[in-house]
Amino acid sequence: MKKYMLDLKVVANERLHPNYCLLKLAGEEPLPEMRPGQFVQVRVEGSSATFLRRPISIHYVDKGRNELWLLIQLVGDGTRRLAEARVGDLLNLLLPLGNGFTLPEEGDMRELLLIGGGVGTAPLLYLGACLKAKGFRPTFLLGARSEGDLLQLAFFRQYGEVYLTTEDGSVGERGYVTNHSLLSEKHFDQIYTCGPKPMMVSVARYASAHGIACEASLENTMACGIGACLCCVEKLKDEHHVCVCTEGPVFNIEKLSWLN
Repeated sequence: MKKYMLDLKVVANERLHPNYCLLKLAGEEPLPEMRPGQFVQVRVEGSSATFLRRPISIHYVDKGRNELWLLIQLVGDGTRRLAEARVGDLLNLLLPLGNGFTLPEEGDMRELLLIGGGVGTAPLLYLGACLKAKGFRPTFLLGARSEGDLLQLAFFRQYGEVYLTTEDGSVGERGYVTNHSLLSEKHFDQIYTCGPKPMMVSVARYASAHGIACEASLENTMACGIGACLCCVEKLKDEHHVCVCTEGPVFNIEKLSWLN
């Protein structure tokens, strides 16, 4: 897909949690086509400690409002600077980057499960929206440390049934997503997952053991986003090493070394 460098205007900055904000960005021209699972690289202004763009998953695309939504976790000076953006500010983005999730064909009778943990839930909202637009009603299984860390649930429920886990048991089932009773009670044909690597490895092994097709969106540390810096290299099953930013971030789990 063609890549663009665009200045997008901040039209909303919503603090959803002490450690998360939702930026809504709009352009003067129609936004380019973006696939669920792709990401953007955002230039950070005004930070002497931040020299490189920050990779952020595409959280949602509101085509009617010509808006791009980014769910940002505040983990360092760069993301904290982005969280300080004010309505009317311009942010420079390189987009869309990477590949995306593989969507089933319309009319394909498949049970789809989207599993996310922490900020890894971000790309699953747009994925759910795109699946619903194709006639599917996916199931979401979302996990976090506690109830307050589960974000955007009302939006997820617009696109499918939502099941929850929390480590402290404050909402949903106590424990990790891979321990949820849903996995033993219902059959799924396809799993999409994004979140902490240990969670995704566990999901991948569950899927492989049950013969379920599965794609994982990796969150390796990225710097350039175009395959030049080699920061995000991942080892594949065939011993080859690839850049997640260009060959991913979405991979079929059968290509990864996780199942070896």
